[in-house]
Amino acid sequence: MKNLLTLFLGIVLSAGAVNLQAQNVWDLQSCFDYAIENNLQVKRQEINTRYNETLVKQAKDDKLPNLNGQVNNNYNYGRSLTNENVYTNSNSVGVSGSLSTNMTLFNGMILTNTVKMRELDLQATMADLQKTKDDIMLGIAAEYLEILFAQEVQLVAEATIEVTKQQIERTRQLVDAGSEARGALLEIEAQLAREELDLVNAQNRVQLAYLNLYQFLELPMAESFTIEKPSLPEIKANLTMINAYDVFSTAINVRPEIKAAQLRVESAMKQLEITKGNRYPTLSLGGNYYTDYSDANKIYDFSTGQSFGKVPFGDQIKNNRRYGFGFSLNIPIFNRFQVKNNISNSELQIADYEYQLQQSRNVLRRDIEQVYTNALAAFNRYISTDKAVASMKEAFRYTEEKFNVGMINSVEYNQSKTNLTNAQSDLIQAKYEYIFRTKILDFYNGVPITL
Repeated sequence: MKNLLTLFLGIVLSAGAVNLQAQNVWDLQSCFDYAIENNLQVKRQEINTRYNETLVKQAKDDKLPNLNGQVNNNYNYGRSLTNENVYTNSNSVGVSGSLSTNMTLFNGMILTNTVKMRELDLQATMADLQKTKDDIMLGIAAEYLEILFAQEVQLVAEATIEVTKQQIERTRQLVDAGSEARGALLEIEAQLAREELDLVNAQNRVQLAYLNLYQFLELPMAESFTIEKPSLPEIKANLTMINAYDVFSTAINVRPEIKAAQLRVESAMKQLEITKGNRYPTLSLGGNYYTDYSDANKIYDFSTGQSFGKVPFGDQIKNNRRYGFGFSLNIPIFNRFQVKNNISNSELQIADYEYQLQQSRNVLRRDIEQVYTNALAAFNRYISTDKAVASMKEAFRYTEEKFNVGMINSVEYNQSKTNLTNAQSDLIQAKYEYIFRTKILDFYNGVPITL
């Protein structure tokens, strides 16, 4: 049942492989561009950046004076004072309006430091956005190289099957001529069946690697593509790598996660200055304008002692206006130790962000050391495996010659070929492991990822 399921999956994915041939070809940069444009994580981080841009703008706008207007409409019934300065029973309708403005002249540099703090927060979120993009590009590069690795493993499996088919043909001729027992032919045919299963597994690995890349890009399978096979760098025995310390020395100055952590320390320091600013008095400049109208205001003739008609609306608005301006000084005397406690909390926040900065540096250093160690191990494994593959190729050639003349049996022949196939797979794995790790080191060193 397991073999049937494997075969069925291979058929389905192979059909998908045929469909892939008709799709577009993307290089690594195309994958980067699509992900940066469409990734939801990036979009959310961009929204966070725009939100902080608004906070910066608001912090700057808070330095401007405000302006507020008010309009009141009043209905009065019963006794009221008229403009003749007497009380009468009358109903009236009144309208009043006012404008007021206020501007902070000094408040302990709180407004200025708030602008600086918001700008630092904005720079930190922009660094976070770049870190998000970097992580996505590293993930895409890993999936891209996994596809290339799986494709090379598939090529090795196909080449191995071709050799086995040729050997089956030779063995069949020897069996027909009576020079070889039929069991030898059956043994090689069984080996071919195993190798064909290995090929199906290799094809499956290619398709699953593509699926992982599509999902990483959040791209539906219906919009699938094939990747472009780049010219990969040649790995030589005398190749040298930049050491981990030099990479870290550069990365500490260019990596966005370190910049973000540093900016948040600076932002926390500005927050401390803002909190200390609450110790100082606040000086404000304010102004106001007021006028009103009432239909109870009559035109009064003092010579006759009689009133007649209403005072016109325009005249009342003009005559009843009053305006002025003044300064206001708010002096904090006792605020239940709120400022003192807030200063203590701000100092603790600075210490926490400094620890986070050091933690980010330690994580970066450990990551670089780990990548460097893995790259060095992959390089050494590649060099030794490359030598082993060369030796096994020669050994297999010699084994094949002896098998063709009947000096060894099919079991020894198949074992020699299996050893060569395994060594070739190990060589491919070491090569791509080394390429990926060195690309990460270059990335930490400020070099964009390219293939």
